[in-house]
Amino acid sequence: MDLSTLPLLNQARDIDTIVTATEMKLMPNIHDRKQMNITEFILLGFGDLPQLHSLLFLVFLVIYAVTVAGNILIIVLVVVDQHLHTPMYFFLGNLSCLETCYTSTILPRVLTSLLNGDRTISVTGCIAQLYVFGSLAGTECFLLSVMSYDRYLAICKPLHYAALMNGRLCLQLVVGLWIGGFMSVSIFIFMMSQLTFCGPNEIDHFFCDFRPIIKLSCTDTHMVEVASFISSSIFTLPPFLLTVASYVYIISTILRISSSTRRQKAFSTCSSHLIVVTIFYGTLIMVYLVSESDALRDLNKVFSFFYGVLTPLFNPLIYSLRNKEVKEALRKVLLKFFVF
Repeated sequence: MDLSTLPLLNQARDIDTIVTATEMKLMPNIHDRKQMNITEFILLGFGDLPQLHSLLFLVFLVIYAVTVAGNILIIVLVVVDQHLHTPMYFFLGNLSCLETCYTSTILPRVLTSLLNGDRTISVTGCIAQLYVFGSLAGTECFLLSVMSYDRYLAICKPLHYAALMNGRLCLQLVVGLWIGGFMSVSIFIFMMSQLTFCGPNEIDHFFCDFRPIIKLSCTDTHMVEVASFISSSIFTLPPFLLTVASYVYIISTILRISSSTRRQKAFSTCSSHLIVVTIFYGTLIMVYLVSESDALRDLNKVFSFFYGVLTPLFNPLIYSLRNKEVKEALRKVLLKFFVF
């Protein structure tokens, strides 16, 4: 061996030693990053009130039972009573079905958490809950706008109502709004499923909502937030504007009616729906447009509880207490039940 090459060989060995040492230092860091990728979240919910868990469980259980029973009762009345086989009550039956699914997406998980103290939910399960909840919210926006348009035709175009709002169109509208609702959030939910979550894994909410989840991602969420904004703008704003426009025409038409009796009767046909629309959009705006600062976080949770849990409870009560036809159908069903 040429002695002149020895320094070069020693230098090469030194370089190899440095590279090997660097690789050994990097391997634990790579391993740590993989370990940091979380697979489940912790829904804090009402965890700061452990002394009230038993009471909250009973309250939520009653709310869930009454909500499901009330909405199913509306569906049964619409199906069995021939006088309710009209477009307005066909849409009302779909609203009750939607509200049953709505509350069933949130409350069973909350009840389980309060009962056994397990507040964990897998990342996949959390995103799935958000998808179903968001899809139902989008579907409700579409449905409320269709119901508003139905009332517009009934009050502003009464002579053409039967021809325009026929059974075939009603079925097409309902199928379209259910499909549209579940498609409305598909893109950004798919994008969320590709995000990486490295910790912390605590969600300060009682269900998986968009903003609390997106804050926990350790990857860039800009495109997901843009997709969410575009999706919300396309699938929420037009139904809202259609609802507002329908009621502007409805109210202006009612005010032009000379007879106070006819005016009161016309308003009574849409007052229940107007109350439901006001509650739904009012709480929705408070939840998603109000800045989520530390001071408003608890208030935000209250409004989320209101539109996600209490609104499905109120809807059957509003329609049954303010609607003579629904009350009459309920009376007939109760009479048949007690007679047999």
